Amino acid sequence: MDFRNTVFVRSAAKRADFPKDDRPRVIFAGRSNVGKSSTINCVVGRKGFARVSSVPGKTVFVNLFLLEDRGWLVDLPGYGYSKTSQKERERYSRLIEEYFAEDREQIRRIYLIVDARHKPTADDVSMAEWVRYYGKPMTVVANKLDKLKKSEIEPNLARIRETLALTDADLLIPFSAEKGTNCDLLKSDIQKAIEEKSDV
Repeated sequence: MDFRNTVFVRSAAKRADFPKDDRPRVIFAGRSNVGKSSTINCVVGRKGFARVSSVPGKTVFVNLFLLEDRGWLVDLPGYGYSKTSQKERERYSRLIEEYFAEDREQIRRIYLIVDARHKPTADDVSMAEWVRYYGKPMTVVANKLDKLKKSEIEPNLARIRETLALTDADLLIPFSAEKGTNCDLLKSDIQKAIEEKSDV
């Protein structure tokens, strides 16, 4: 799969905007300012492809990208930004819930992006629990690895595994969108998810 052929299709503001075809979906989720857009840019090999906002919490739609016409990469709104109004948080929480309910059968894998430097937040834990509730496989991407000292990497990864209650079967990718660390591993995992048959 040539990820450089990825195209942005649209931003979905309501259920009617979600894709209606049976192509497989991979989902990117994470808190605001964790680097989801930068991670997408790394995957597709194009800087500035997914807009990197200087204002956390600005991505409030479900952004839809088509991966070489073979599957959808779905970028969910970032969560957990404290300055976002309660009404707006409730709006995009409903949007996320509607997306999971609408496209459940086509979802192949959820990519939860977390900050490698910090213990996962309560919102990260809630998202991981949400993924388990829907019975979908999950890969955790620990972004901003380049900000850590070498001696901090293993303890921080262990803390992420423990906080998110990951099993040995759950893949945790140490990652840096800035440096491209393990971007090939992430792309390989996405391609595998797109190509595998659903158990649902």
